[in-house]
Amino acid sequence: MSIEHWLAFAAASAVMLAIPGPTILLVISYALSHGRKTTRAIVAGVALGDFTAMTASMLGLGALLATSAGIFTVLKWVGAAYLVWLGIKLWRAPVVPPQETEGDATTTERPIRIFLHTYVVTALNPKSIVFFVAFLPQFLDATLPLLPQMMIFETTFLVLATLNATTYALMASAARKTIRKPNIQRIVNRTGGTLLIGAGFLTAGLRRAAG
Repeated sequence: MSIEHWLAFAAASAVMLAIPGPTILLVISYALSHGRKTTRAIVAGVALGDFTAMTASMLGLGALLATSAGIFTVLKWVGAAYLVWLGIKLWRAPVVPPQETEGDATTTERPIRIFLHTYVVTALNPKSIVFFVAFLPQFLDATLPLLPQMMIFETTFLVLATLNATTYALMASAARKTIRKPNIQRIVNRTGGTLLIGAGFLTAGLRRAAG
């Protein structure tokens, strides 16, 4: 693989990852509501979710989703319903009194649950799986063995995705320090919840890439 191919893939991936989607919305929401201590759980969920989606794409699930309306529709509605449920949950989340410490705030939801929620939102997205199927082949060199190239690209994407999620989580955690008033926290929770619900409806409206 040439360095030009790798740099092109890395640049395209970085741009794509920087655009906020359902996963990043969830990352920001959790970081704002729970603080810096949950960053590792959030980032781990994103990394494993992206790994699952890319691996599923390489195993042919993406091609199946692109051609099977039934399977695509089922996965689409499950993912959409999950996003809406998380949005409602965030909308109704209790605010943390200003006098409470960050450690107290993180006890409202265990890191393992945050990890699982972030993982499911990242992995259970038919658009992502179909996207990887359309995205990766553009950078593969057919004259070279495909498996080593896929492993390099997948590793590169996962590193970039981890850095991207970490950056968003830390920025949101830093902003959280200025959000101490219950009214502001309530606005943040409801705004994040509304965006997640909206992302759920957008997911429900997805069409197959081959459609």
